[in-house]
Amino acid sequence: MKSANVKDVLKFQRMVRDGRMGRRDFLAAMSALGIAGPAATGFLHASGALAATPRKGGTARFANYIHGSDDQMDPIVFSSGVDYTRGRATYNGLIQMRDNLVLAPELAEEWSANRDATEYAFKIRKGVVFHDGSPLTADDIVWSMNRHLGEDSPSVAKALFQSVQEWKKVDGQTVKAILKTPDSDLPAKLTEKQAKIAKMGTEDFKKGNGTGPFILESFEAGVRSTHVRNPNYWRDGANFEALEITAITDPLARANALIAGDVELINQVDSKSIPRVEQADGVRVISTPTSAYTGICILKNTAPGENDDFVKGMQYIQDRERIVRSILKGHGTVGNDHPVGPAFGPDHCAELAQRPFDPDKAKFHLERSGITSAELHVAPVRLGIEEICLLMQANLKKIGFDLRIKKVPTDGYWGAVWMKEPMNVVSWNMRPTANAQMAIQFAPGAAWNDTFWNNERMGELLTAQLAETDPAKRHGMLCEMQTLIHNGSGMVIPCHVNEVDGASNKIQGIPNVPFGSLGAYEWIEFAWMDE
Repeated sequence: MKSANVKDVLKFQRMVRDGRMGRRDFLAAMSALGIAGPAATGFLHASGALAATPRKGGTARFANYIHGSDDQMDPIVFSSGVDYTRGRATYNGLIQMRDNLVLAPELAEEWSANRDATEYAFKIRKGVVFHDGSPLTADDIVWSMNRHLGEDSPSVAKALFQSVQEWKKVDGQTVKAILKTPDSDLPAKLTEKQAKIAKMGTEDFKKGNGTGPFILESFEAGVRSTHVRNPNYWRDGANFEALEITAITDPLARANALIAGDVELINQVDSKSIPRVEQADGVRVISTPTSAYTGICILKNTAPGENDDFVKGMQYIQDRERIVRSILKGHGTVGNDHPVGPAFGPDHCAELAQRPFDPDKAKFHLERSGITSAELHVAPVRLGIEEICLLMQANLKKIGFDLRIKKVPTDGYWGAVWMKEPMNVVSWNMRPTANAQMAIQFAPGAAWNDTFWNNERMGELLTAQLAETDPAKRHGMLCEMQTLIHNGSGMVIPCHVNEVDGASNKIQGIPNVPFGSLGAYEWIEFAWMDE
């Protein structure tokens, strides 16, 4: 068998192992490679052997696509992939999301809700200790979760927990969440990256005193962190002996580092680097369909975004099919200017008409706005966003509009540019539910309401949908919310982007969870290094 075929066979075997390809598709792929009959079946059966017993040992080096002086170790203000990665190494939550979107116990051994989902009880796992040796208590849970509550809370995820009135201790191993309004999504929301548990009263989060699979050894914001395996972890323990977490902000340099073996894992493999990684020996591209998206954020509380016609012009000028085909190289799906993509299944409003690429309508709205030029701040925060903006600029030029693109670095982008400049680019991960996806960005007054679009009806629906039990009515509410965002917000969402990561072939066991890079950061605990 030719060497190119060997590499392709291994790629498809890993897809079978990771649950991203079924038997029929695997055999079809083998046929396309000229492999059929018993040989193809043998390779299929051998796919299971790739899922060998995890091996302990080795140092995994991960390079995120962005970092800066605003990197955090306090869970409630985590805001970037490098924060989420360090958070997964250092802390645990009550509940976690596992493969195939299954909710699994973490620090909560079990949980239950009353009939109308206004009260939840959580039984806390025994025998868990923080990295400083102190035991996990119900008080730590209550303190950590109550930090998300109240108007003055600095939590960037507080919009997700606005239904909660308080968390309270029942006894040494039980806590309750008492809700103001029903919230059937609360268990799924507790899998979010900001819902980690810290020791009660913590003031210096840079010490990283959590219960997670790794102990923080060193941390320098905007530079790197190092971590060693927690010998007292409450589960079997992580497989890697140590971690190094940093960032390489240049996409080409990041891919080169993976190919050269300077790091074992990277995220945000850009469209130019995908074929280079695919063709290189010893490394692979991991593309996971998701509802994550990239796009243009236009602030509605200032010019030019306060003009609705200006926003409509920017939306109609998006050549969405071309973006997915030529820029994303097929690693994504067409977007419709709201965040709930097809990956959400029945919660996606498929009946909402797709906004087309229509330069004539774009020109009509821009002329009616009276605005002839604008400036867009662009950093490579997601696969394809720079090329998307250049295509947008070229199409606008054809209809007589001057879009100036100001390239800015990714270092410190989320603190210096996002939510500050009138037009900027964004990258949003998929959230655990459609309601949560919309609430964190579009709830009135939400900390991350990055277009500053505050719609009263949107707020009412976000609350009411969580209390509704009739599936048809729930879908109708979700559809109305997607339509409100589509028609009224300042978001331009031309596409949903697969999570496109890169990994050394030595790294095995990366989970298949679509809510963030490399299995939604779950690789930290469950992946391993194979000799």
